[in-house]
Amino acid sequence: MNIVSLDKGKYTEDWMKLPKAADFVIVGGGVMGASIAYHLAERGARDIVLLEKETFFGTGATGRCAGGVRYQFATEINIRLSLESLPVFECFEEKFNQAIDYQRYGYLFLLTRESDITTFKHNIALQHRLSVATEWLGGDEIRRQLPFMCLDDVLAGTYNGNEGTVDPNGVVMGYINAAQRLGTLAYTDVTVTGIDVANGKVTSVETDHGTISTPIVVNAAGPWAAIIGQMAGVPIPITPVRRQWLTTTPLPEISTDFPFLIDFSNSLYFHREGQGLLTGMSNPDQEPGFDQNVDPEWELTHMEAAAARLPILEKAGLVSRVAGLYEVTPDAHPIYGKTPVDGFYICSGFSGHGFMHGPISGKLLAEIILDGKASSLDVNMLDLARFEEGRLIHEYNVV
Repeated sequence: MNIVSLDKGKYTEDWMKLPKAADFVIVGGGVMGASIAYHLAERGARDIVLLEKETFFGTGATGRCAGGVRYQFATEINIRLSLESLPVFECFEEKFNQAIDYQRYGYLFLLTRESDITTFKHNIALQHRLSVATEWLGGDEIRRQLPFMCLDDVLAGTYNGNEGTVDPNGVVMGYINAAQRLGTLAYTDVTVTGIDVANGKVTSVETDHGTISTPIVVNAAGPWAAIIGQMAGVPIPITPVRRQWLTTTPLPEISTDFPFLIDFSNSLYFHREGQGLLTGMSNPDQEPGFDQNVDPEWELTHMEAAAARLPILEKAGLVSRVAGLYEVTPDAHPIYGKTPVDGFYICSGFSGHGFMHGPISGKLLAEIILDGKASSLDVNMLDLARFEEGRLIHEYNVV
């Protein structure tokens, strides 16, 4: 068991036992757990314990994401979550004294199907109503801007220059360190093995390092959230699905303003990573599961599609390859708030776009726990009960 020091995120071994009791126990040390811990502590809550099963914080789903942050969504609630979160990244380094390498080179969605044109025009109208300045681009205009790509089949696209990428590790450690300065105890290498419930209320959390008595548990376990829910007797419709990406050696032909580019119909994407590129493509036939090994057959399929769009990839070398997990709900929206078990809360199920909504999500959970409801943004429609009650809200812009 490790407890993280405040020395810029370095880890020091501390063989002290876990506390026997806490007012709040947060399960999951990715961006959601870290943000929740900070926002609870910032509100004055004390006796907060954050538990992460990996050796380092942010190395689960958060550490294996592409780091993209965007406003371009198809539902009002997802757009509003972005409107509350992305401005936080802009001032994150100043507020938390933590670099996060916020690169604003924009997102460009490429549309190749007539059926997507109508939907994306509707999406842009919604985004404009919410003061999100997304642009509609014609196919010829996109081809002029990206002459080194093969885009003959592109009909149109949408672009927003205020979007880009952020370093996930920097964000997680910024929140962890700030939470610790406010008294939070943050542990790695601690696996939750059970949640005790009596008379419909949480009473304690069992781990491989001992039991913590607590009245409040927050499930921020991402792809593993359904497992944590089972421990408390709460069914949670979150499914883990593998996604993978790789990075290349330097490609000097790629300009510094190359956007985060998404070939929407193929779920294929590229963005600059150092002097090279990061590229990934979602496998529509991927079976659910916790396997985080790279699938070499799908990697070949991905790279054939990527090189067909961007031929200069044929001369690029491989730097790294990563596989991680999406935490998928039936409507591709997150789950916030209370559950049928008193004191058991959830903040998971972001379906591939959770990292970018980490700032507001931690704040919302702190409000729900401390005040009984969220006040920064109305997320009542994103409760757990919506699945049984048939109140699903489907997101179209999922990659």
